[in-house]
Amino acid sequence: MKKDIHPKEYRLVVFQDMSNGYTFLTKSTVRSKETVKWEDGKDYPLVKLEISNTSHPFFTGKMKLVDTAGRVDKFKSRYQKHYEGKDKK
Repeated sequence: MKKDIHPKEYRLVVFQDMSNGYTFLTKSTVRSKETVKWEDGKDYPLVKLEISNTSHPFFTGKMKLVDTAGRVDKFKSRYQKHYEGKDKK
């Protein structure tokens, strides 16, 4: 294995699922400009997630489409002309 390729700056970070408000504290090297006061009264870096295990359809068993950035609409509008041309042939 290669030496010195893994980060050494692990620290406690709070992750927050924006779809349901679920938060959890874990170690990570991810950078964040935001901080939040945790249950123990200390401030930790905050990383916001669009989806986590508490809101992902695979883990919840509920099939729902989560499209916060409009990616599906962008995809459909981009390739709509392609599929319309294919139907005419």
